[in-house]
Amino acid sequence: MFQDISLEELRALKERKEMTIIDVRSPSEYRDATLPGSLNIPLFDDAERAEVGTLYKQTSIQAAKDRGLELVSAKLPAFIRQFGEIPGNKAVFCWRGGMRSRTTATLLSLMDIHVYRLTGGYKAYRKWVVETLESYDFKPHSYIIHGNTGTGKTALLHRLQQNGYPVIDLEGMAGHRGSIFGQVGLHANNQKTFDSLLLEKLVTLEQSPYVLFEAESMRIGKVVMPPFMGRQKETGTQIRIEMPLEARVAQIMLDYRPHEHQEEILAAFGRIKSRIHVPIAAEIDRSLTTGNFENAVLLLLEHYYDPKYDYTSQQYGESEKITLNVNNVEEAQTAVAALLQDRHPGSQTTGDRRLQV
Repeated sequence: MFQDISLEELRALKERKEMTIIDVRSPSEYRDATLPGSLNIPLFDDAERAEVGTLYKQTSIQAAKDRGLELVSAKLPAFIRQFGEIPGNKAVFCWRGGMRSRTTATLLSLMDIHVYRLTGGYKAYRKWVVETLESYDFKPHSYIIHGNTGTGKTALLHRLQQNGYPVIDLEGMAGHRGSIFGQVGLHANNQKTFDSLLLEKLVTLEQSPYVLFEAESMRIGKVVMPPFMGRQKETGTQIRIEMPLEARVAQIMLDYRPHEHQEEILAAFGRIKSRIHVPIAAEIDRSLTTGNFENAVLLLLEHYYDPKYDYTSQQYGESEKITLNVNNVEEAQTAVAALLQDRHPGSQTTGDRRLQV
């Protein structure tokens, strides 16, 4: 028979890369929110789940079980084969650790494929995430990356992260860049997914002497940051990136690829058009429509984003502020790395964690 496993035990094994976690809920449930890093091998697809659920509510539990058995029996060989192809330890979960995960684990055990079942299912995991974020004690020192639109703040953080620096990519977790054009070319995550990704990242960085992340508003697309992240933004070291205007236009063209997303960009511009002086707004509209994106970006920076940023950048009180004047993201990376080496000479990068030497 299968063996139940607690969330704490499961996370410990996963962190040591000794466990593959499998979500047996329907594809739509998996897309909505899941345990980060889990695979999806659904016992029922979305239509089957709806059918069984309707029988459960409107007819009887036994009718739902009978229909579920019919549906599973038809695809059992392929279902079993998928699990058999996964090496090592495996754990399954459903919504509450109930019928779907129990059925899966039982069927697999009959075929000599041992899996664990997560006690409490996704519901238990979500409860842990919410409660932990509510009382989270953020200990590393924060370096918050500021800069006008187009200074490549996200690209800078990605470069630093690839080189082993402790980075929290809030925009990546939100699936949104945090501006009116923020969802162009991206898939925005919901709050449940954002919370899970953020907490899992925070756990990996608990022993780091510092972390880096971008200055974001409390709302990023569809999600809201927990209050402690806002406090870090206000009290940490503020690193402002200054970059020439032409370099910022080039960076935006690289980040947003407007030739590939013209309709999305036009739709987004329509939501702020009325906030810009009429002749300028008309020229931006013409430039976007005709594909003269560089000119549109330039005008948006000069007449919308830069004045807006100048106002919001004054709201960070007496926290330490450092300005780095650079010509591109490569120079920004070098400058930030030099700053960190000067401030934290006793640390070395080791992937997501930093160790004291």
